Amino acid sequence: MFQAARRIFAFFALALFASFGACNTLTLGIVPQQSAKKLAETWQPLINYISEHADIDVVFKIAKDIPTFEQRLAEGEYDIAYMNPFHFVVFNDSVGYRALARQKDKRIKGIVVVNANSTITSLDDLNGKQIAFPSPAAFAATIIPSAYLKQQGVIFTPRYVHSHDSVYLNVQRGFFNAGGGIIRTLNGVDENTRSAFRVLWESDGYTPHAIATHPRITKTQREALLDALLTLSEDKDNHQLLKNIGFKGFMSSADEDWDDVRALGITSLARPQL
Repeated sequence: MFQAARRIFAFFALALFASFGACNTLTLGIVPQQSAKKLAETWQPLINYISEHADIDVVFKIAKDIPTFEQRLAEGEYDIAYMNPFHFVVFNDSVGYRALARQKDKRIKGIVVVNANSTITSLDDLNGKQIAFPSPAAFAATIIPSAYLKQQGVIFTPRYVHSHDSVYLNVQRGFFNAGGGIIRTLNGVDENTRSAFRVLWESDGYTPHAIATHPRITKTQREALLDALLTLSEDKDNHQLLKNIGFKGFMSSADEDWDDVRALGITSLARPQL
């Protein structure tokens, strides 16, 4: 009887410990489209708001580059992750990450930028040139423009430089003729830097980045996190937190919202044959 009581006590102690750990600390990963310093400056205030509102300690874990971020997603290291549409389709299928929210009133578009002083005036002018991209799996900044260029018969050499900021810096300094990016990250650079570019091409729109949770996250945790995001979207006193990251607000989402991305037929992190 004493042994049975000990087993029962141990069971409830373990359950209480697991519950306590699950409720109090969750790791958050954000696709590193920008430098670690800039991500921390723009996202940490918002993360603090979510932590306080949801009563969950959300810890921001920054990856040094996109491949590292992808590896962590593949290993299920993040409890919560803000990932591009391509990442979501892949890791929803392979790991089971579930959509929670996405940016409100937003369609993601890829762009190709050139130096403002460049003589390049059309995509055809990029034939035979080197083009900078963040990484092979960057959906809007790499996959979409690469696919379109190939559809147009433009032959180019891709060079992967790890982040959107690196793309812009390399194009600004003339190391590459053009680069792939998105409007949000281009608008995120300082005004002097932004004025050094010209947008050569812009794609059609797709469902934007997902905020998704690992399967181990409970229904209660998901509801608390979503409530925090939706409350922030209506909180005029804290609108600056959204403005910092270039958002108007958040909206709840379901896995099927990314069916437009699935329709592209990209199912793995291996660089697609576009």
